[in-house]
Amino acid sequence: MSDSREPTSPRSGHKVLIVEDSKAIASLLHASIGQIEGIDVLLAGDLAETRRLLAASGDEIFVAVLDLNLPDAPDGEVVDEVQALGIPVIILTGQVDDEKRKALFRRNIADYISKGNLGGVGAAVKLVERIWHNRESQILVVDDSPSQRSLLCALLHNHGYQTLEAGNGQEGLKLLQAHPGIRLVLTDHHMPVMDGLSMTGQIRRFRSGDELAIIALSGAEEETLLPRYLKSGADDFLRKPFEIEELYCRIDRNLDMLRHIAEARDAANRDYLTGLYNRRYFFSRAVSLHEQAMRGKVELMAAMIDADHFKAINDTHGHHVGDLALKAMARVLQDFAEEGGFPSRFGGEEFVCLQVIREGVDPAARLESLRAAVEAIELRGEGGQRVPLTVSIGGTTFAGNNIDEMLGVADEAVYLAKTQGRNRVVILDRPSGAGSAGTAVRTSKR
Repeated sequence: MSDSREPTSPRSGHKVLIVEDSKAIASLLHASIGQIEGIDVLLAGDLAETRRLLAASGDEIFVAVLDLNLPDAPDGEVVDEVQALGIPVIILTGQVDDEKRKALFRRNIADYISKGNLGGVGAAVKLVERIWHNRESQILVVDDSPSQRSLLCALLHNHGYQTLEAGNGQEGLKLLQAHPGIRLVLTDHHMPVMDGLSMTGQIRRFRSGDELAIIALSGAEEETLLPRYLKSGADDFLRKPFEIEELYCRIDRNLDMLRHIAEARDAANRDYLTGLYNRRYFFSRAVSLHEQAMRGKVELMAAMIDADHFKAINDTHGHHVGDLALKAMARVLQDFAEEGGFPSRFGGEEFVCLQVIREGVDPAARLESLRAAVEAIELRGEGGQRVPLTVSIGGTTFAGNNIDEMLGVADEAVYLAKTQGRNRVVILDRPSGAGSAGTAVRTSKR
């Protein structure tokens, strides 16, 4: 067999096609979906208009929300027209009984929304947004049956997921090692070489439940299979044959949980005002980065950045303007850091950045560009007057014996920048007590 070694992507595009003959529902859908960042909306009221839009923009549509019964297509003909272009379809319809629901899913739709429910429009908008964001998620399908893998991947593509495939647990482990971006594994149980249960236990040796979800699928009648999977590290278990809606709901629930964990962890690691990493998280990352520098794998620069006369800004313009100043400086620092940089707010008006120095880059020139970028910030007070912002920066490439020693040298440098008149950069090659007065990059005052 030939496994997919790179993710198979769902349909691309940035447009949503809405086909609905009720002007009230169409207008509400258009307004609500149009608020999703990055999405454009195309609107049609009948099959004829739909055909015109498909001919003009079919390649740019990543999902369609379709009324099942239109004046010129009363039997759902619009679904076939849209699906012929490979566009996933969300159906808008009236009341749905069990037979109609099964018939809809036999048409390979992404999902259906009942217009009879009060929250129908909201559910459609939420599903479109989910499919839009799902394109960032990779799911690994592990099954020894090519037809079963093909079915599962088709269902996942309908909801916007990227997919990878493996024919047994051993191949699945290799793909997980090669693709750390995989967020969820769907695995069969009975497979040659390595079954799903053994693979699940192996996965949990290097991928925790906080970063990867595992859902086992099996038609086996063994009563103990479910608890054995859960004890081995699986997050969920679904018996075959399964309902498509249930599969989608379980995938959504598990990925939502991972996202909530990641968001909570990220919030705990960031400064609430500026969005930069906080002091605690800085040190948890900086220690390992410093160790790489000590082993000669990277060259580091540490910079301490201190806002000049910040108390005067708060006293003159108020704390609201002071907060705006800190946010503006944080944005400049984030842009400055780019790849390989790790900016943090240490507290008050003090920032720190640990930066990997690329070959050919002059640390002093980089820090001078940061100083100039802060000075160029256009911040206005309550009365519209410009609020001048400047910073004193102390930098060093002296690694010392540990990260605390390196930051201590940068702190000495920023103190020198303050005492020499502020709004300038001072670079220290080593601690001042070790016989170096440092190199100052002076700047002109406005």
